[in-house]
Amino acid sequence: MFDQAYQGKRVWLSGHTGFKGAWLAEWLLALGAHVHGYALPPDSAQPLFGGLSLGPRLESEFADIRDAAAVRRSIADYQPDFVFHLAAQPLVRLSYEIPTETMATNVMGTMHVLDALRDLRKPCAAVMVTSDKCYENLETGRPHEEADPMGGRDPYSASKGMAELAVASYQRSFFDTHHPVRVASVRAGNVIGGGDLATDRIVPDILRARAAGRTLAIRNPSATRPWQHVLEPLSGYLWIGACLASPVRACVPAEVSSGFNFGPRTEAVRTVGELVAAFARAWPDLRIETGPAGPHEAARLSLSIAKAERVLGWRPVWDFQQTVERTARWYAQLSSLEACKADITAYVAAARSQNLAWAS
Repeated sequence: MFDQAYQGKRVWLSGHTGFKGAWLAEWLLALGAHVHGYALPPDSAQPLFGGLSLGPRLESEFADIRDAAAVRRSIADYQPDFVFHLAAQPLVRLSYEIPTETMATNVMGTMHVLDALRDLRKPCAAVMVTSDKCYENLETGRPHEEADPMGGRDPYSASKGMAELAVASYQRSFFDTHHPVRVASVRAGNVIGGGDLATDRIVPDILRARAAGRTLAIRNPSATRPWQHVLEPLSGYLWIGACLASPVRACVPAEVSSGFNFGPRTEAVRTVGELVAAFARAWPDLRIETGPAGPHEAARLSLSIAKAERVLGWRPVWDFQQTVERTARWYAQLSSLEACKADITAYVAAARSQNLAWAS
């Protein structure tokens, strides 16, 4: 996979104790990479790090992405071949409560990583992860393209738009053809999958309601989102990293040093109500009602993935129903590690059957 780009390589991964970060760490280890994680210590809201027993299997540095000196020292000491920056304050509703911390983490944290990379004097491929909410969302229903203006009404979305502007500025100002570091930014859809227990996310909310035997109150059942399994964007991140590192087939590194959307097929852009109904079919004991609306969140959101298809040869592997089924099945397993390995194996097999470039 990924032209064996990660075998024996040194990967610096921020946010490895979070949901997506733990999944990515697991996949990188399976690809033969040496992983150095940089993140806050794991907490009860994200137990996947512990469930995968990642602690003894990689290097963990528990530190704050807002600490510029610590980030610079960590990257300088490790001398990575690849950097994946995922550390973030990831929740829209929480950003209304802690806007300053959200901005400091998501904007300045990104700049701290970029500054550390600017000082690196060896080849390194860096993938900076933001969000599909980075765009100025006028809710027209048109899928966002990579060239659309950055924006964001709530503090979280605004912080991700600012992070994207920072990445673009550093690309043009510092990471030119003479610099050994190549940088790309990535924007994923609404990710679901096994192991997530974060507050104010729909699948964890479903799990908590079932466990407590109570009715699930849905805040915005008519809001549409581009739902995708966590492995979908991660395959894109890994493929971009491989393409930045060397001129692998189907990729030109100069074209890859830019922003990319990773979202599902159009059929998976569904309402929150439709997603909950799909899980209710998998879990018939789930009871649902409409709850009170919270602070403003976008009613419509979708992504165009035409650029990823054209430049990277990337496209989604699992459809909406498969995504829901794989997620529901994950929570029925006794071992988080075995469940994640099974999902990665099944996902790669499906990608190979579809002749995707990264999986061959």
